[in-house]
Amino acid sequence: MSGVLANANDELLLAQLGYKQEFKRDFGVFELFGLAFSIQGVLPSIASVLVYSIPYGGAVSMVWGWTVCSIFLMLIATAIAELGSAAPTSGGVYYWTFHFSSPKYRNYLSWLLGYVDTIAYIAGTTGINWGCAVQVMAAASIGSNIAFEANVFQTYGVFVAITILQATLCSLASKIIARLQLVYILVNLGRALLISLCFAVIFGMPANTPSEFKNDAKYAFGSFENLSSWPDGFAFILGFLAPLWVVGGFDSSVHISEEARNASTAIPWAVMLSTAATCILGWAINLSLAFNMGSDIDGILSNPIGQPLATIFFNGLGQRGTLGLWAILIVAQFMMGTSILVSSSRQIFAFSRDGALPFSNYLYYVNKSLSVPTRCVWFSAAIAVLLALIPLAGNAASGAIFALAVVGQYICYSTAISARWLGGTVFEKGPFHLGVLSFPISLCAVFFMLFMSVILLFPAEPALASPATMNYTVLVIGSVMLFATVYYFFPVYGGIHWFKGPVVTAKDDMDLDGSAESRSMTEMKSREKEI
Repeated sequence: MSGVLANANDELLLAQLGYKQEFKRDFGVFELFGLAFSIQGVLPSIASVLVYSIPYGGAVSMVWGWTVCSIFLMLIATAIAELGSAAPTSGGVYYWTFHFSSPKYRNYLSWLLGYVDTIAYIAGTTGINWGCAVQVMAAASIGSNIAFEANVFQTYGVFVAITILQATLCSLASKIIARLQLVYILVNLGRALLISLCFAVIFGMPANTPSEFKNDAKYAFGSFENLSSWPDGFAFILGFLAPLWVVGGFDSSVHISEEARNASTAIPWAVMLSTAATCILGWAINLSLAFNMGSDIDGILSNPIGQPLATIFFNGLGQRGTLGLWAILIVAQFMMGTSILVSSSRQIFAFSRDGALPFSNYLYYVNKSLSVPTRCVWFSAAIAVLLALIPLAGNAASGAIFALAVVGQYICYSTAISARWLGGTVFEKGPFHLGVLSFPISLCAVFFMLFMSVILLFPAEPALASPATMNYTVLVIGSVMLFATVYYFFPVYGGIHWFKGPVVTAKDDMDLDGSAESRSMTEMKSREKEI
């Protein structure tokens, strides 16, 4: 009975937001938490971006950079949780931007952010899967006693295979996908796998690392080593890319809100709990690494293994111990990619539902037998494969994939949060709300995101950019925004002539007097009788 009532309330709220129910609601709060937590991934994500924190400050960047960022990341999560509680719909930031912005600008802003959010999520999929491919190659190197050293083309081939397999998994029925997040992998190792992996590093590294690789507290908390050509202060800030990449995707569970039970409450809980858990576990992991990685950070970065975290593990745990731990980490990273591909496909579905994407008529499709937008899944995977061509330009260029996901999301988040306060529309609170603290939290979150968006557009080194060293974030996100703007204002066929924001799909379910609530209540009472 309670489940029927909850589903009816969810459908009523969705109808009030303008959408009819098209998915089965198979995600509870634990599945939503699992989705968000698995996308953030903690240790696998740290493995992917440790190469961007070690050169910009060493141990200080790893420990104190993470601490500083965690404060602001929790503020961002809180602001997003409030919006998700008030309007839990798959469109997320672009729906919020339209709903809260001034009527004069809402169509263009929601259009633009829809494109930016779409590319940000696809870039997130690309970054996670590229990191997974690098980890697979590192395992091969360790297994061959460092005799094998992968080139970028071999890594790209592994990346493509990983993405295709994930797209196949994401095309399964939504109930299976929901259970996949809950158990985290098919054999019920679940989130316990990821958490156990974290604790294995936090407690296992100090117990097993040889004395020659152990550092004292003075080194772990106070050793600042800048291997870049940037000034120390700026280098420290550039190192923020690592925690910003790991603790991201705050609205990932929002994109699944139309498949969630009791969404207005479950969404904010999933956002807040996953962010807090990742911040705390990530800090503990970085601290453990700082105490047990040795002091030769040049050697860590230049090791033939080609993966800093794998090198640290190899030095501390040896070949067998590293391979055992690394195999679990690869599985966890693979499932992260699967989770974000699910979320990415739902963003594409929501945007194509509103007719804004090219080929929307084709993409706006749900496989009725599976209750999955299969075309959106494969479209997202295909664009991710194309984005992964960027690292072929060189190792430095690969950093743009990670920065692109962060900058794209921050542009969307900061705009949506600002629209809530500046758009002139009354904000109807959801069950999760912070009262008088809402405005100062939103203000701090927006300023931090805008500041970091500018910082992350800088190249890895201050020297003149070359194809191998330039920051491709500017090129990709600038091209997407330019394309979206030109497409919107294009004569005759542009979005300005026909795009009116999120399309109302619930009108067919309304009574003649236009009341979705009346119809939803009737359906709820009918279901109660059936029970």
